[in-house]
Amino acid sequence: MKIIILGAGQVGSSVAANLAREANDITVVDVDITLLQDLQDRLDIRTVHGQGSHPDVLRRAGAEDADMILAVTNSDETNMLACQIAQHLFRTPTKIARVRAREYLTYPQLFGSDAIPVDVMLSPEQMVIDYMVRLIDHPGALQVLDFADGLVQLVAVKAYHGGPLVGQAICKLRDHMPNVETRVAAIFRKGTPIIPEGETVIEADDEVFFIVARKDIRKVIGELRNLDKPYKRIIIAGGGNIGKGLARALENNYQVKLIDHNLNNSRRISEELARTIVLHGDAADEELLLEENIASTDVFCAVTNDDEANILSAMLAKRLGARKVMSLINRASYVNLVESGDIDIAISPHQAMIGSLLAHVRRGDVAVVHSLRHGAAEAIEAIAHGDKRSSKVVGRAIDDIKLPPGTNIGAIVRNGEVIIAHHNTVIEEEDHVILFLVDKRRVRDVEKLFQVGVTFL
Repeated sequence: MKIIILGAGQVGSSVAANLAREANDITVVDVDITLLQDLQDRLDIRTVHGQGSHPDVLRRAGAEDADMILAVTNSDETNMLACQIAQHLFRTPTKIARVRAREYLTYPQLFGSDAIPVDVMLSPEQMVIDYMVRLIDHPGALQVLDFADGLVQLVAVKAYHGGPLVGQAICKLRDHMPNVETRVAAIFRKGTPIIPEGETVIEADDEVFFIVARKDIRKVIGELRNLDKPYKRIIIAGGGNIGKGLARALENNYQVKLIDHNLNNSRRISEELARTIVLHGDAADEELLLEENIASTDVFCAVTNDDEANILSAMLAKRLGARKVMSLINRASYVNLVESGDIDIAISPHQAMIGSLLAHVRRGDVAVVHSLRHGAAEAIEAIAHGDKRSSKVVGRAIDDIKLPPGTNIGAIVRNGEVIIAHHNTVIEEEDHVILFLVDKRRVRDVEKLFQVGVTFL
């Protein structure tokens, strides 16, 4: 696929690196020639120096025969204008834009074929907020990801000593919960993937990915660790778009405090939010955290725009007694580093957004993609089309499908009903099939499985 990426910042460069590894034809456009040079030194891509919303720059980037324009510059206006030009001058089939300002996002009628021609709007900030809310709503989970409009969720949990299923084979899960349908999709042990079989024994500290209907998540988490009490008290460090949006999403159900270092911003936020207590100060100030009773805080969320400040404040909060700490981290190199220490969950906004983008890059009918394990693994919701003659999956039992190594079918959603996959489950036309890939390099093989053959009319 020929893709033009406008913007070589953190988002653009992360996306370019992911897509270039999958044999796409990538061109990155930016006004900063230093950023472009760095990308060219690291990746097999083209770069074009210039303003991404200028027609001649888009033409030089190959917009005349591009399959997709991905506009992720720091300017919403530049991104929207670039999509407008790509549509009217070059008829680009797919136009994706990062739009951050709530002033635009609250008016969806602005976007569409008869208005600003943006096919897909991405808001990394909103994705991070939604992701953090799901984690707070499900104590004990490392990741909670939606499929089939939330009917099915993929949940990652660290198995702890004392969990009922720890030290036992996966096949015992049904004995423990006879009325709950779930499937273990993958296990990561000391960073190494294990393809689960019925006799696979779950060990303490395993990272276990399971697929389950939303209503049963808490029951399954309880099998892998002592069930955490629901969270009540939340402290948010940072009053930017993410911090303010997270407080707004949580304040009706939790006791929320927000700390921001800017006095004027703190005052403004306190006027905008209804129930959140807004504090002016430094979130890495030990005295302030002690005054705000950090030891009785259930979740500390560090979401400023400074990675180092987030890491330091989260580590301090953990050492002062916060039950769980989450830190927003933009630099990919920091994520693995901090999760092995005091920080419970490191959140990468770019990784969250890459999953949304991949759903539009994947071949075949792919509805949802989630990038996992910092890009090494992937979970996909693919829609089965065709019949037994034209499809490699329709009309076949899961045992009869030649899945690539390291690939698991976890669940099927059929007409709104969740079916946890078993070896004899037969896939039907229009089923939404949720797959887990421990090796992202197998994505192309999975896509081929779900492509309809030429005999299908």
